[in-house]
Amino acid sequence: MCTFAHISINEVMKKEYSKLINVNGKLMDLSAPQVMGILNVTPDSFYAKSRKNGYAQISERVNQIIDDGASIIDIGAYSSRPDAEDVSEEEEIARLRPALALINKEHPDAVISVDTFRAEVARVCVKEYGVAIINDISGGTLDAGMFDAVAELNVPYILMHIQGTPQDMQHKPHYDDFIKEVFLYFAEKIDRLHQMGVKDIIVDPGFGFGKTVDNNYELLQHLQDFELFKLPILVGVSRKSMITKLLGITTDEALNGTSVIDTISLTKGADILRVHDVKEAVQAVKIFEKMSSFN
Repeated sequence: MCTFAHISINEVMKKEYSKLINVNGKLMDLSAPQVMGILNVTPDSFYAKSRKNGYAQISERVNQIIDDGASIIDIGAYSSRPDAEDVSEEEEIARLRPALALINKEHPDAVISVDTFRAEVARVCVKEYGVAIINDISGGTLDAGMFDAVAELNVPYILMHIQGTPQDMQHKPHYDDFIKEVFLYFAEKIDRLHQMGVKDIIVDPGFGFGKTVDNNYELLQHLQDFELFKLPILVGVSRKSMITKLLGITTDEALNGTSVIDTISLTKGADILRVHDVKEAVQAVKIFEKMSSFN
């Protein structure tokens, strides 16, 4: 357990722990871990098989996510892979609109999360398409207006740790005291969000975002320590380089490694698994819950 003192952490820890989040007026109970299925409407996401464009591909992917048992669809139109090309706000919104309209038409009760770091994109998605959750890889660092937007929209906010930007985050990431710096990052931002009246915050440690392979596994080792924030924890390691680099395999070969880390994460307190391969993650959750039923 991290034991360093900091006023923001002390303030954060005063909040009562709740595993309930409000999604479109209904409570989602995260005391049973949930699976979030990834829908990429980009031409350049790091996992080529996850890229979906056009009505037929998007519809097929959404149906697969739901049929395989995910409770949340996370849609992104801006690739956050290392060295990703920057995309304008207008282009990001243009990519999202048809996909969101399709989901609303074919699955009106689906819980949708939008993967964006832009406040205006978040506003469009929530106000025009009923998106339930904002998933911000930047923790408010890439758009100064994001926290204001989250407070205004009154939707759950996934707060992720990142060092740098998608364009430079893997160019020699450096920390003087890695775990301490990550925890201070969250303590300060959670405290600020609470002061702004944001009720539902989900913590994402940010595996792969401005971190070395060793950083990622140190983060995994300390995952249970994030419970000190008394907030739900999201883990997104699906087919990432922390797996492929360690094992010397390709992204296409990284499903087994993903399932292993997802299962470890569940034992360390993860409440949401963000994945490309929904069926396998749902199976991991079922096995974990069966094991946990004997506590």
